[in-house]
Amino acid sequence: MDIRDMQIFLAVANEGSFTRAAEKLEYVQSSISIRIQQLESELKTELFHRGRQGVRLTSSGEALKSYAEKIIFLTKEAERVISDNTIPRGQLRIGSLETTTALRLPFILAEYHKSYPEVDLILKTGTTEELIHSVLKYELDGAFVSSLGDHVELDTVEVGTEELVLISGRQTAPIHHLEQLRHLTIFVFRVGCHYRRILEDWLHLKGIPAKIMELGTLEGILGCIHAGLGVSLLPFSVIERAMIKYNLQYHKISDELVNIPTLFIRRKDTYKSAAISEFIRVSKERFNDI
Repeated sequence: MDIRDMQIFLAVANEGSFTRAAEKLEYVQSSISIRIQQLESELKTELFHRGRQGVRLTSSGEALKSYAEKIIFLTKEAERVISDNTIPRGQLRIGSLETTTALRLPFILAEYHKSYPEVDLILKTGTTEELIHSVLKYELDGAFVSSLGDHVELDTVEVGTEELVLISGRQTAPIHHLEQLRHLTIFVFRVGCHYRRILEDWLHLKGIPAKIMELGTLEGILGCIHAGLGVSLLPFSVIERAMIKYNLQYHKISDELVNIPTLFIRRKDTYKSAAISEFIRVSKERFNDI
């Protein structure tokens, strides 16, 4: 069992198909099939259930997958450590919340790229839960999130705070009382968004039933609110900038929901390269530059 076997195994596991794995790795399908059969023979167990619709992992395959991911990551990590020096360079995979990407990240990225052009930045957006999962699975080197939870594997740095406000379109009556929310649609990001969870928990605590409508993008939420279709809970920095384009108003209706920290997370067991160290430094310095 060598590193290439692990790469082939993971490709088949992630693609759910020998054919798609072969296309991704630019191998012929027969070669992929033979390598998997040899791996199963070596380990004396079946790793995949074969079917007409593709393949899926057996219990043994699931167990191997978690180790294979670590093996591949540690191999790449070793290469990075050996080649790393005081000059940030190489690939850096960063995750970010949709709201942070829209307002905060452009200034951070511009400063970072200007200072360290040899770093190849890759960006992925998602909810807090999705980004934490990606960091834990070694799919991202670090990510901006708004909540951590109980994850002792993660190292956390607070890079700034966001003031949360309730927003509505200007054609919607000003919200002075919580009871008004009973009759309004609440626009939120998909499950896993920390802002969504804060709002839902708060409404539940106050005994206000919520009519939730889930959208996938910040622009979608702002557009619906601009049209007078409902309200949402978002950072004030987003609203301040969005008011240039959208017809919005905001309401500070609860001291409980004011300041939420934005955290940068990374795995404690990964090498802290010069590239990510400088990215954290720049993020802390430029987070409020809007």
